[in-house]
Amino acid sequence: MSKQPSRIGLYLVLIVMLVAGYFYLNNQVSAQSDYTMEALEQAAKDGKITSARIYQNREVPTGSVTADIQGEGQKRVYVTDVNEAQDTLQKYDIQPEVQNVPQESVFMTTLLPVILTGVLVIFLFVMMNRQMAGGGGNSKMMNFGKSRARMMLPDGKKITFQNVAGLKEEKEDLVEVVDFLKAPQKYTNVGARIPKGVLLVGPPGTGKTLLAKAVAGEAEVPFFSISGSEFVEMFVGMGAAKVRDLFKQANEKAPCIVFIDEIDTIGKKRDGAGFTGGNDEREQTLNQLLTEMDGFDGSKGVVILAATNRPDSLDPALLRPGRFDRRIPVELPDLQGREEILKVHAKKIKIADTVRFNDIAKAAAGASGAELANIVNEAALRAVRDGRKFATQADFEESIEVVIAGYQKKNRVLSNKEKLIVSYHEIGHALVAAKQTESAPVHKITIIPRTSGALGYTMQVDDGEHYLMSKEELENKIATFTGGRAAEELIFHSITTGASNDIEQATKIARAMISRYGMSDDFDMVAMESVSNQYLGGDSSLTCSFETQTMLDKKVVELVRKQHEKALKILQDNIGKLHELAQYLYEHETITGEEFMKILETPTPVVEDTLKTSEEETDKI
Repeated sequence: MSKQPSRIGLYLVLIVMLVAGYFYLNNQVSAQSDYTMEALEQAAKDGKITSARIYQNREVPTGSVTADIQGEGQKRVYVTDVNEAQDTLQKYDIQPEVQNVPQESVFMTTLLPVILTGVLVIFLFVMMNRQMAGGGGNSKMMNFGKSRARMMLPDGKKITFQNVAGLKEEKEDLVEVVDFLKAPQKYTNVGARIPKGVLLVGPPGTGKTLLAKAVAGEAEVPFFSISGSEFVEMFVGMGAAKVRDLFKQANEKAPCIVFIDEIDTIGKKRDGAGFTGGNDEREQTLNQLLTEMDGFDGSKGVVILAATNRPDSLDPALLRPGRFDRRIPVELPDLQGREEILKVHAKKIKIADTVRFNDIAKAAAGASGAELANIVNEAALRAVRDGRKFATQADFEESIEVVIAGYQKKNRVLSNKEKLIVSYHEIGHALVAAKQTESAPVHKITIIPRTSGALGYTMQVDDGEHYLMSKEELENKIATFTGGRAAEELIFHSITTGASNDIEQATKIARAMISRYGMSDDFDMVAMESVSNQYLGGDSSLTCSFETQTMLDKKVVELVRKQHEKALKILQDNIGKLHELAQYLYEHETITGEEFMKILETPTPVVEDTLKTSEEETDKI
């Protein structure tokens, strides 16, 4: 389509604006007085006025005086009484010419601005209609009711289940959907009805969107993708119009898959308080979505997939059978899943033959699929920085630490005293963990500062997956967290700010044990707090009285104090090894779990001498 009509329209708009501006400025200039009556009288007194004209308004004494002044030209003065102005001029022997103010043209003052405004409005209206009807990339003006869903056709680059690792059970749950889209007749002959909607729930980065794309790739059908936030508009009714347009497009392309990401944006629970002001548009959008999901024919092969990490906030009407019939949790991957995900992403980079993915997967416990992909990428970047053409095991281990604690803070230099305190602090953690039963083995200890703010950390890696934790295991974790502060108290008889994160973690575990897990004899199996947004960190809120809350706080303090005392006892009983290990860490800055256990299990020949030497060195610092 030629751009000539658009250019002509632009020129017309400019002409209209220039004409309107001319009349506006002309009126503004004519409304301004460029001289005062006092100045005019002074000029008359000095004999500078050669001629004068008085223009008086009809029926009123107001008007203006125009005078020709030597050296200044023509000047105009607006006056409230033309008779007084005439007397003033005649006093100085000046006979002004008196005239009526000329009648203003009705066409110029009234009709022309109205006509020009009307022409401008009509032109803009026509241009908007053209843009709305034109389609293509230039049809965005006033195109609020059109869905902006992105459609991927099956003939493009496909994503299949082979590209999705670590979600074995989730893929099995979606096989039926894929099979229905491929051969719907097989199900309709039996009278079975495929689920209209499938809801994918889970933490961020677990692969919900990737899984939806894989379903479309396996079924070889069109894939419509849209985010829930794209339905939200500033104009009432536009969100509902987009929902209608989306389902219209889906029916035209059936069989197909419609994927709505972050559906909680429009699918939140309705409050039932009547008119809700600012939320009314969101509720209209939700109502339209419910209506469309009820109205479309499931036998055509239109399947709705939706993803959210806040399932508890969704409206119950959205989750009932007939709309979202199936709910599939997409949880964090287990050990085997993490290993498979690492291998999939590792195919994209060059790695050494000695890389042990099982060890990397163990160290990355609790990582999502997105975080594992980032770990692989960080390993490749580290290899490039070191001038190597492939990533090694050390690169992967360092990348895990980068994701967990951040990059090494190389420009942060600790003083000798701070370095020694941090050494004892971290060895305190490791020693308490090693001396307790049912505690995860120590994998690595370092006192190199990180960009996350940590001056050092102790990494523990479990040999396998644990889905349940006993009361004793949780108490051991609390004791391990308090081990750093206990070492500072024992060796330096002082405490520092380095245990802030340890205190936070220990308190969190202790409170959960009493308020949520029922691990207190005083409260038995009564829940004292509820957790919402479990996939987004878990926001907890107390559901007990103020008196019970006070008792709860006392129990938390008692529990943490008991484990703190246990940590102190462990360190006192092994103070020789505490000195030895802290000195070794102080010198080497980083030690592995194997080195730690070797030193710990090796008998110290003379504990008294080691202790004395370490104490003397501490006193010097």
